[in-house]
Amino acid sequence: MTNRKATHFDTTQRRFVDRPPKPGDVALPVLEGIVSTAEADLAWAAEDFGRVVRHRPLAVVRAASRRDIGAIQRFARDHDLPVVPRAQGHSTQGQAQAPGGIVLDLNHLNTIHHIADDLITVDAGATWRQVVTASLAHGATPPVLTDHLDLSVGGTLSVGGLGGASHHHGAQTDNVLELDVITPDGTTHTCSPTQHADLFDAVRAGYGRHGVIVQATLRLIPAPAHTRTYRLRYHRLTDLLADQRRLVDQQRFDYLEGQAKLDDSGAWTYLLDAAHHFTPPARPDDTRLLAELPARTAEVTDTTYWDFLNRLADDIALLRGIGAWQSPHPWSNFLLPDDRIEDLVATTLSEVDRPSLGDSGVVLLYPIPRGKLRTPQLHLPATPTVFLFSLLRAAPTDPPDALGRMVEHNGRTEARVTSAGGTTYLGDVQAAAPKPPASLL
Repeated sequence: MTNRKATHFDTTQRRFVDRPPKPGDVALPVLEGIVSTAEADLAWAAEDFGRVVRHRPLAVVRAASRRDIGAIQRFARDHDLPVVPRAQGHSTQGQAQAPGGIVLDLNHLNTIHHIADDLITVDAGATWRQVVTASLAHGATPPVLTDHLDLSVGGTLSVGGLGGASHHHGAQTDNVLELDVITPDGTTHTCSPTQHADLFDAVRAGYGRHGVIVQATLRLIPAPAHTRTYRLRYHRLTDLLADQRRLVDQQRFDYLEGQAKLDDSGAWTYLLDAAHHFTPPARPDDTRLLAELPARTAEVTDTTYWDFLNRLADDIALLRGIGAWQSPHPWSNFLLPDDRIEDLVATTLSEVDRPSLGDSGVVLLYPIPRGKLRTPQLHLPATPTVFLFSLLRAAPTDPPDALGRMVEHNGRTEARVTSAGGTTYLGDVQAAAPKPPASLL
């Protein structure tokens, strides 16, 4: 990006400027990084993976240090400017955008600081790929990973971070030991379940609105060497849900997810993806793992543990190559109550066909025990088991109204889910990020 470095803030016009100061201008703090108003930077900050919502900030701050972040936080507070941290920008509804404010680029803060057998300390701008690469070299792994590894640590900790191991270990935010956070007054605080616990609870899944996570100490567990994956097929949603509930109750597999697949005839079929991790000489006991399941339909695959974690890399490379990764992605994610799961999913899928899903669209569906999700900012249905239901759509450019129709259906689905006691995950920032505790105001 070509940078245009701002030096002052025009308090009258409410804009950052790089001209000689005039009356009403306030000098910006001296930073190691820069405050950019270059068109390329503003356009970058106004876009995200979703490519649905576009809000231009007044400036992009490319932070080079914690001191930069603290100085900008204080300046923004003094001049009533919102500050939103961003790294990979994989949000889909503008969660990392800052209309009328400052987008804080954390990509340069990505150092792995310390690693031991049971923990790792990293900067918020580091990706989970970096974390896994470093931890596996020490024979350890984070307990929960999202399916896509090229997301930032700070990004997923700001929304929750769910994955196929959440039925065992909760969200990624439930596996944080300690955070360093810079609050809007520019002060750095170390927080944990026992130290500044109110701040710790406010910033985990807090969408970056209650303080900027700059460093995280994450729990690690021993890493296996290999993974055996089982893919089972179902013709009936009822059967998939029954088996998923059974497997969650029994904690039989290390990883558990599911999908709804739209076939060429327009009918929905269902997949259960389950994985067992192991290190030789131990071997998976297929008979035990597949007991009471439709084993005759199982597709069994053995890989290294790393290849299992990195399984989406080839698909993403393909989507990038054909341009689909750059298309609009009007994704919607919901947490559904178990007592309404079947009718909610069936009704929603009855309204979805190939044009309204997109050629590369995916529907995810899998259960998580509510008790495993301990992050206060995560809004959850009241049932003992909740289901993540994700419509991961990809909008084509033709017909031109495809994106609008997908967004409209997402809205109708959200209303249906909410009225049935479900909640939105990764949704609108104002609705998703409640006010912090009074002690932080």
